[in-house]
Amino acid sequence: MDYKNKPYFHVAHARDLTGWNKILYRFLEIIPGFLAWSTLIGVILLSFYKPVWAAIFIIIFDLFWLLKTAHLSFHHFHNWRRMKHNIKLDWNKQLSKLKYENIYHLVLLPFYNESEEVITNTIDALVSSEYDKKKILIVLASEERAGQEAQDLANKLKNKYQDIFGDFLITTHPTGVPGEIMGKGPNITYAAEEARRKILNSRGIDYKNVLVSAFDIDTVVWPKYFSCLTWHFLTVEDPQRSSFQPVPLYNNNLWQTHAISRVAALTSSFWQMIQQERPEKLVTFSSHAIPFKALYEVGYWQKNMVSDDSRIFWNLYMANDGNYKAVPISYPVSMDANLAPTVFQTFRNIFKQHTRWMWGVENLPYMIFGFIKNKKIRLKKKIHHTIVQLEGFWSLATNPIMIMVLGWLPIVIGGEAFRQTVLSYNLPHITRYLMTIAMCGLILSAIIATTLVPKMPQEYKRRRFRWVIMFLQWALVPFTIIVFGSLPGLLSQTRLMLGRYVGKFWVTPKHRK
Repeated sequence: MDYKNKPYFHVAHARDLTGWNKILYRFLEIIPGFLAWSTLIGVILLSFYKPVWAAIFIIIFDLFWLLKTAHLSFHHFHNWRRMKHNIKLDWNKQLSKLKYENIYHLVLLPFYNESEEVITNTIDALVSSEYDKKKILIVLASEERAGQEAQDLANKLKNKYQDIFGDFLITTHPTGVPGEIMGKGPNITYAAEEARRKILNSRGIDYKNVLVSAFDIDTVVWPKYFSCLTWHFLTVEDPQRSSFQPVPLYNNNLWQTHAISRVAALTSSFWQMIQQERPEKLVTFSSHAIPFKALYEVGYWQKNMVSDDSRIFWNLYMANDGNYKAVPISYPVSMDANLAPTVFQTFRNIFKQHTRWMWGVENLPYMIFGFIKNKKIRLKKKIHHTIVQLEGFWSLATNPIMIMVLGWLPIVIGGEAFRQTVLSYNLPHITRYLMTIAMCGLILSAIIATTLVPKMPQEYKRRRFRWVIMFLQWALVPFTIIVFGSLPGLLSQTRLMLGRYVGKFWVTPKHRK
């Protein structure tokens, strides 16, 4: 892979380019926001000037949404069954049929100012994993800007755990490096290179035999994670050209959070479960695993952008001329749902976190620009990924809003002549019936959610009504998909369209009661 001869490879935004390349990239940045706003404004104008056309469009759109909901619910249910099967499966027995003793797992744990409790929970889960701990290499990646307190905590944890694992390295990412933003990407890139020099090279470990698990600091692995991951790595068709994506379950502190936070967290997990059943659409997200050799060859994660977790997939895809994929392993890792000292702070943090996730739209112009420049990628792949990514970001920002307003919009602004028609009378009824059927998928979500909720802590067992709330909370979905889905998506796409780039990684605070 000679990625250094590909000038677009580490581009973050149009400002990193010059000449016609800059103009082209800027045009691509405008497309997502333009499509979203054109759709929303177009629906309003159509309802005002051509209410009959708008009503027909609404009925067609509602039918489309009903079919799409059924399609997604099918994938959700199927992955839930697959994940339950994988949780029960004896992965060590599966590994016994393969040669796996030479495989090492390099675990990157970037942290900034998180509490000792959060980090300890994460490392304790690694200790409890059903895998040879001497084959697990820990890198606790701190930030210089976090101060001496973070260094003291890192040293304390190293003294406690270093004898358990194959290695335990502390790294301190320096502050103010030119060309870097303040964020996770620069930290784990620095940590990975330090691990290469101080662990892999010093011990003579072949890069091909190392899998890197890039975790958030609150990521709690399930007992068979490394066994499951190793099996997939050894059995996939091209392991050095594959990333591996577990299912992120935001349920570490689910009993402590508020109903809206729980719905937002579980909805995010459900979407990732759905994507696991559509591997042709899957890219790396949050906690993921990458072969070290592939990671090293592309210079690790980009250090000049926010959405590094998904960008690393497209980096590897471009570097390998389209011969790279994300492999779903349908096995969970657990992380925290949003929780803050007050309800208002919790809701604000959810919105900010989801806005950061939606800023992944910055990968869309990068992807299309790379497709234009890289002639070795098959045209069929270029068209497929472009349509999938464009439709995904467009529907995310627009569809929930249209669902909420389309049923009544032509009636309100379509004029008196339209309100006297039979179509005007029947439109709300047709919309209501179709959406009611579509919302039946929430019942399935509620049932699946109850199986993913951790065991109720002792202090909550007297509050039996909390199980009822766990089920009834799904009535909040119409609110959450707009406030924490469409609005963050629309905001991110608008910022990209206007060239107001996000230059700092917002770290979600980890609060525990």
